[in-house]
Amino acid sequence: MCNRYQPGERQNINRLFRARESRPINAGPDTVHPKEPGLVIRLQDGELVLEQMTWGFPVVLKGKQGQPLKPKPVNNARFDKLGAFWRRWASDPRHRCLIPAARYAEAVGEPGRMTETWLSVKGEPVFAWAGLWRPSDEWGDCYTGVMTDNAPELAYVHDRSPVILEPHQWETWLTEPLASLYQFDRPFPAERMAVEATGQLWARR
Repeated sequence: MCNRYQPGERQNINRLFRARESRPINAGPDTVHPKEPGLVIRLQDGELVLEQMTWGFPVVLKGKQGQPLKPKPVNNARFDKLGAFWRRWASDPRHRCLIPAARYAEAVGEPGRMTETWLSVKGEPVFAWAGLWRPSDEWGDCYTGVMTDNAPELAYVHDRSPVILEPHQWETWLTEPLASLYQFDRPFPAERMAVEATGQLWARR
């Protein structure tokens, strides 16, 4: 699933979301990878607030001797798991957020020769990706992006894609009960997506 994306230019993010910065935000990376800082927008006291958090919920695994290993970032949340593994956050509107994104990348091709393919919404310099966030002891506030089935026409890229929300759907995602969110568990129309295949080899980070 999605392991890198680009938030886009800050002026485009400000223009679309009109969110208040809760504190000064340093410029983050142009391309965000798991465990790196990215931008999220959440609802605070009825107002959209722009914040910087770490991409990925930390999960601590254990080694062969039972010792805790370095935390690994879980940066994607499957929609069909929102009522199970992700329920403690998905069921609480205070832990939902919007992730500004200009485009995201998937690895396409044969193992060992995979290349980056970038996807974006046609005519939209920035769109809103549905997300969840929480505080953590390891990395401070962190977030994960929610994924759903991809359009059949784009299954050759990946069978899943980010949950892309229209502006009139933001309030529902940020405020309504969990049961109301399942209307968004559907493929985004393929005809609205721009696909850019590249020759850039997919390098793991």
